[in-house]
Amino acid sequence: MSMTRRLRSFVEPAATALLFFVVWELFCRVLSIPEFVLPTPSKTVLTLIKDWDLIWPNAQQTLITTLLGFCISVVFGMALGVLVGSSDFLNRCLSPLLVAFNSVPKVAVVPVLVLWFGIGTVPAVITAFVLSFFPITVNVAAGVAATDRELIDVLLSLGASRTDIVIKAGIPRSLPYFFASLKIAITLAFVGSVIAETVASNSGIGYLMLSASASFKIPLVFASLLFIGFLGVSMYAVTAFFETRLTSWNINSGDQTANFATGG
Repeated sequence: MSMTRRLRSFVEPAATALLFFVVWELFCRVLSIPEFVLPTPSKTVLTLIKDWDLIWPNAQQTLITTLLGFCISVVFGMALGVLVGSSDFLNRCLSPLLVAFNSVPKVAVVPVLVLWFGIGTVPAVITAFVLSFFPITVNVAAGVAATDRELIDVLLSLGASRTDIVIKAGIPRSLPYFFASLKIAITLAFVGSVIAETVASNSGIGYLMLSASASFKIPLVFASLLFIGFLGVSMYAVTAFFETRLTSWNINSGDQTANFATGG
């Protein structure tokens, strides 16, 4: 990527975000919206700075639970995706169960997790996991299943086993799909953690937001939202960085796997 393209990839989204905050600021000021309804971005940032000692420890808790749930989902989703993608039998048997499981509202699952594991970190980790593993599984399965038929036939003619084909052809073919799904999964993991923390936790950004809203500290709620959004974007950027380094051969060839991951 040329220096100009790198600069544009940073400047353009930054300018869009800045424009969004300017419009938000003007909207609140022109319409004289009270801060307990919708605080301005400037007030939100000032609150973030003023209450940093309160926000950061809770953000750390959310980040830890999110990354734990995400890492578990990566291992589980990758393994299950390879199995489903390499076996028509498992695909037919497990696909309906996976879709049904993903359709269950996760907010309804959290109280059950609290009943089993109590209030704290474990329900948040599990919720982050159950929200993020599905896109990984589906995309890895699609990548493995998309292995070229001609390549499979060549490997079979050379005496390769089905396991060899999956390891040497299926898994490498699924990597672009895998990394594309990670960018979606990491954001869903944050959603899962915050959902669980708002329902049953005594720490974390979700708990802080719930406590702040109960006390009508709406600027603190938005400051927490702003920071968790920043963490989500940061994790997304880290995933995209590794994607470009490890699957540059696929990106350069113009394969639009990211569209598949996002439903595009």
